[in-house]
Amino acid sequence: MTKIHRYALVAALAIFLSGCVAQREQPAPVDEVKPTPEQPAQPEQPVPVVPTVPTVPQQPGPIEHEDQTAQPAPRVRHYDWNGAMQPMVGKMLQAGGIAAGNVLLVDSVNNRTNGSLNAGEATETLRNALANNGKFTLVSVQQLSLAKQQLGLSPQDSLGTRSKAIGIARNVGAQYVLYSSATGNVNAPTLQMQLMLVQTGEIIWSGKGAVQQK
Repeated sequence: MTKIHRYALVAALAIFLSGCVAQREQPAPVDEVKPTPEQPAQPEQPVPVVPTVPTVPQQPGPIEHEDQTAQPAPRVRHYDWNGAMQPMVGKMLQAGGIAAGNVLLVDSVNNRTNGSLNAGEATETLRNALANNGKFTLVSVQQLSLAKQQLGLSPQDSLGTRSKAIGIARNVGAQYVLYSSATGNVNAPTLQMQLMLVQTGEIIWSGKGAVQQK
């Protein structure tokens, strides 16, 4: 009996030891891998937005309307130059001390009024009044224009002063010069004439008369 107990004890011990060995040989339990805390996601940087300049709609320019109000035309005055000049020219031709056959320079009529008038028309009328006068030979318009250009003046310019008129008359070989001007109110001007001797500048006749508007 003792021997049987001994084998049983040995067998039990062996089973015990084999259990211990089995426990030792079992792999150690794998530690549970704890998930590492995720790194907080970096917030996305906003893409910088470049502000766009709003397009300003082109404003239409101011609409220009033609002025429907008709501008009044400047008043054109017409004068009876011939009615004033004929009597004066007749008196001048009858003045004493004037030798026939001399050359006469007719200067342009000067406008000395307080307004605008057509002095060219007055000058032309004066030359027509002296045409075929039987006493003077008139300096031609072409000769007078050339003489004015030599002084740097426009052919339409009046000589302006008596001294210039006398100087031009000497240049063209005239013995007399007729200096004329319209003075006073432009609505009722006065025509003045002076006949001068070129050699001395002496005024040998003068006259004046009213000019009426037509």
